[in-house]
Amino acid sequence: MTLAPRIAPDAPEAPLLELKAIAHRFGGFQVLHDVSFTAPPVGITGLMGPNGSGKTTLFNIISGFLTPTSGAVLFDGRDIRAESVRRRSLDGLVRTFQTPKIFERLTVAENVMVGAFKSGRSGFFAGLAGLPSVRREMSDMRAQAYETAQRFDLGAVFDRPSPLLTAGQRRLLELARAYQGRPRLLMLDEPSSGLTTTEIEVLIAKLRLLADEGIAILLVSHDMELMGVAQAIHVLNFGRIIASGTMAVVQEDTAVREAYLGV
Repeated sequence: MTLAPRIAPDAPEAPLLELKAIAHRFGGFQVLHDVSFTAPPVGITGLMGPNGSGKTTLFNIISGFLTPTSGAVLFDGRDIRAESVRRRSLDGLVRTFQTPKIFERLTVAENVMVGAFKSGRSGFFAGLAGLPSVRREMSDMRAQAYETAQRFDLGAVFDRPSPLLTAGQRRLLELARAYQGRPRLLMLDEPSSGLTTTEIEVLIAKLRLLADEGIAILLVSHDMELMGVAQAIHVLNFGRIIASGTMAVVQEDTAVREAYLGV
């Protein structure tokens, strides 16, 4: 009998996401330079930087909307540069956008249910067509979606048309739909954009809830208050990582203070 190799108790956990020397250019303009960092399989990792620092470009590379000029993107140890956005989503790498992308013609319930399509046997839109073979599955999906909606404070508006939601509710709906898809790594692009102080506080509480449930989060923002939720932060400026560490560490970093405050 072959025994599995023993792992030392203090052996570091393999990262869920690893970027290796990512570089990217648009024509003759170099946007990213040799960007490398990792994100663990549990917890919140932050990527912050001033506007124009390259955060969104890097996010698009990780999620599959762009292919880097050079470097590697490893997800669970596998190079995913050649994989489609859909393939990455099916494998558990899910992203949101700076402006919440929700289906305006659907209700809150239907939007959340869309998030579960990849785990369903028949598919969400087949269920909308009312095919007898999928009615039971749709009923189960709706019940699960309601539980998720309650978790994100959307139970009271479950059957409301999505265009009637507030900005904060729309952001929570996007998170609820992503959560329903069982993500392993949830990538959030400027999730506090357009939110009030109270709505940001609610968002922070929900991010902590997701992290406590074992979901890895990669949070992109230039919002210092929101970034306080991250255990590790990488600061990007002019396409380069200029600092890494906890919020307390990066706030005291000279290069970071110069990038943000000019001092």
